[in-house]
Amino acid sequence: MGWRDRFGLRKANRKGKARFDRAAEDSDIKALIEFAKTRVGVEFFVEPETFATRATAVAVATDGEWIRRRCGSPEVLRKVAADLAAPAYDVQIVGYPQRMRDWTERNKRGLSMDD
Repeated sequence: MGWRDRFGLRKANRKGKARFDRAAEDSDIKALIEFAKTRVGVEFFVEPETFATRATAVAVATDGEWIRRRCGSPEVLRKVAADLAAPAYDVQIVGYPQRMRDWTERNKRGLSMDD
């Protein structure tokens, strides 16, 4: 694996069947890593590739804050999660955590945890 493909995205992007989405980039993986390193209790939820979008991952912190980024493939995300000692789940099997939905609802209304 060369220095230009340290996350294994080149191989993952070649296998994809999505037709309308852009390929995952190092910046996508770096954003997930940065989120995990700066939040408490982050878990990853891998979303499957569809015809329109490539595989994505949602990183969810303990307080429910979350981000979604392209990950190239579930294997790429599982490798990143293992390096961070964070769990990675298949969202089709376990679903999204309630804390994620709660955080989204709070932030839609402009409320904080202290309100």
